Amino acid sequence: MSSQSSIQASGPTPEHFFRTVNAFQLTRALKGAIDLDVFTAIAEGNTTAKALAECRQASERGMRILCDCLAVTGFLTKAGEKYELTPDSAMFLDRRLPSYVGSAIDFLLSQTVTQAFEDVAAAVRKGGTALNDEGTMSPDNPVWVKFARAMQPLAFGMAQMITQVVKLDPGKKTKALDIAASHGLYGLVFARQYQKLEVVAVDWANVLEVGKENAEKFGVADRWRALPGSAFDVDFGANSDANSDANSDANSDANSDANSDGGYDLVLIPNFFHHFDPPTNKKLMRKIHAALNEGGRAITLDFIPDEDRADPPHAVTFALTMLVTTASGDAYTFTEYEKMFADAGFSRSELIQLPLGIEQVIVSYK
Repeated sequence: MSSQSSIQASGPTPEHFFRTVNAFQLTRALKGAIDLDVFTAIAEGNTTAKALAECRQASERGMRILCDCLAVTGFLTKAGEKYELTPDSAMFLDRRLPSYVGSAIDFLLSQTVTQAFEDVAAAVRKGGTALNDEGTMSPDNPVWVKFARAMQPLAFGMAQMITQVVKLDPGKKTKALDIAASHGLYGLVFARQYQKLEVVAVDWANVLEVGKENAEKFGVADRWRALPGSAFDVDFGANSDANSDANSDANSDANSDANSDGGYDLVLIPNFFHHFDPPTNKKLMRKIHAALNEGGRAITLDFIPDEDRADPPHAVTFALTMLVTTASGDAYTFTEYEKMFADAGFSRSELIQLPLGIEQVIVSYK
């Protein structure tokens, strides 16, 4: 019997199927814990179900069941009746810390995003989002205001890492263009580090209000300027002739004239290209190339899968998010990015792995 049991245990099992089908339950359990601020309460010393229930005005039975679930799924540890935070939960789910990322659920679990995943089969049949023709990329979509406010802690950490691998001359007056600036943190972290840097932020007007607030908080509002509108349509102000010519394939002559006093030394493109198809991306890349000063750099932050699209898992699965939320977005490999930038006139691109996080950086040189 024991031999037969061993054989059965090592054979096929439906466990992975049921675990995946029921994964939404863990998602909602985690959201419930964040809504109740359970992790902060434990960090403050409330380590039993009774203590947690009392400080969060909840039932002891409900708190015990929720915390047991969080313990067996890796968000808490449990010894006897006491719960403690794991190192990850202590760092990222204690609301008192600047590293707190719990606010991200306001975007990641927003109605727009969750609705997009309601009918994946429809998106697969269509080859793009089933929400509507444009998905999340419709003009002035309010979901991006929610994104700007919800994703700031994550963006701040990523922005700090980028400034460690992308250096500017602190003694030289420089200018940066922040595309799809959102909360503005990528440009603002650079501006705070480099006192002679001016930042021009491009995004929808309603989203840029969040960036404006942050520019004031960072104390760099005098060196931060909003440029509302679509990055594909607005005049970047570097060289109007070059910008208008950048919409055509014959861009080499126009780009050679792009070195005006108003040109940019740095263009930041965080988490943007994945929303569009390669021809659309190359159109914007040509416009960026035209706006850059000679020797300028375009900095792309994105989810970048390996060439065989088998790893890393988060970058591979991110392509599905783009399928269900956009008309033509995707997660592109470095080779695909390299070709797009080269076709747009850039001399070379290099891939940089950040020390932490799940995204990578591409530096493309004019």
